[in-house]
Amino acid sequence: QVRLTESGGGLVQAGGSLRLSCAASGRTFSSFAMGWFRQAPGKEREFVGAISRSGGVTNFAGSAKGRFTISRDNAKNTVHLQMDSLKPEDTAVYYCAAATGSNYYGPSPREYDYWGQGTQVTVTS
Repeated sequence: QVRLTESGGGLVQAGGSLRLSCAASGRTFSSFAMGWFRQAPGKEREFVGAISRSGGVTNFAGSAKGRFTISRDNAKNTVHLQMDSLKPEDTAVYYCAAATGSNYYGPSPREYDYWGQGTQVTVTS
């Protein structure tokens, strides 16, 4: 069992930055890849980015490339999503997720078996 808890969401103006964190507990954090997803009202959950077990490889959706970065600290069981140059269309609930079955860091939500409760990000114009 893995428990994930996101933090760091909030209200920010367009062009601003936010840093989301996800704290994990319950299993060896370094043994699974981590992903970030988001869901806006009336829309399906979409992939934002992910990071491999070691942190050596990241993968991003096109909408996030060049603006978002993901890092992890395996010693502290945390993963971070740094979001810069935020746009109103980034407004959503952001979720972290763990892929414990393999070192999967792709966009399919089906490959992630544990999810956090989400944190709201609102970007105003």
